[in-house]
Amino acid sequence: MPLLLKKRVILIELEESSGTLTYGTEATIAGADAVLVSDLAIVPQSSDVVSRDLIRPYLGASEQLLANTKVECTFSVELAGSGTIGTAPRYGKALQACGLSQSITDANSNGTNDTVTYTPLSSNFPSVTIHYNIDGVRHRVKGARGTVELVAEVGQIPKLNFSMIGIYIAPEKEPLPSISYADQDEPLIFKNGNTTAFELLGFAGALQSINFDLGNELVYQELVGGTQQVLLIDRQSTGTVSIEAPKPGPATDQNNAPTGDKDYFAEALVDNSLGNLQFTHGTTAGNKVQFLSSRVDIGDVSYGDIDGIASLEIPYTCIPSSSGNDEFSLIYT
Repeated sequence: MPLLLKKRVILIELEESSGTLTYGTEATIAGADAVLVSDLAIVPQSSDVVSRDLIRPYLGASEQLLANTKVECTFSVELAGSGTIGTAPRYGKALQACGLSQSITDANSNGTNDTVTYTPLSSNFPSVTIHYNIDGVRHRVKGARGTVELVAEVGQIPKLNFSMIGIYIAPEKEPLPSISYADQDEPLIFKNGNTTAFELLGFAGALQSINFDLGNELVYQELVGGTQQVLLIDRQSTGTVSIEAPKPGPATDQNNAPTGDKDYFAEALVDNSLGNLQFTHGTTAGNKVQFLSSRVDIGDVSYGDIDGIASLEIPYTCIPSSSGNDEFSLIYT
């Protein structure tokens, strides 16, 4: 029987025991761990190919040996909350496996958890077990870690694009599991009204698109006498903002009223000066997501085109403070 690509599911669970991280210990997976995704793909065997390159008195290839066999998995989720205030989205486990801490707090001191916040880590990185089932063939991946990119453009559903690497386990025949999707609310189009509170360096411009790449550097390692592991060894968080081009000038007049002007060209040339980047997507409690940074450094600004209107393409880098792990946050309310 052929395998139908339409019949696929991915399940993700943190590798922990009694609240303690246990890297590479395969987590118990249940149907309630299913994540609703798009653009799902797997490289079931990704190896370093080592050729013997033998010298012989005839033509032909040498044997190819495989080393450092790992699994790569990519998928996208819609940028939406769980639908319940104070409850993490189902894909929050994947965010944690990208080197982010998850904090659920009572932000309003009313006795109810109402804020789920993800911020960067520099140690003790969580990992996940992934089950990827394609029409009755199950790929189990343990010790998985990854990186994520936020992509949002006017007129589209904003998404989080995940790229994960994990330890190889041989695939096996296993029926598609009974699953339940939950804690992923309906998405909203990225547009005026659904998306609010945009600012870049204190200026509320007309936003076309925003991209944020967490920029994790991952290494798969198998040392003699060591263990198979995916290591997160660095993070360089960058992105790009596209806005309708304002005229260079002060953002406010002498009465502190907005002028519609902002000189991003001048801002880019100011050394050691960081500013803010923020936006909120969503309109109802439980399905609001805010990206927030106060530590953005912009690069060389260039012109673009939005429907025949001049735009500015503004690259940026998120810079942590001397305290570390504070260059951005992703907040669900």
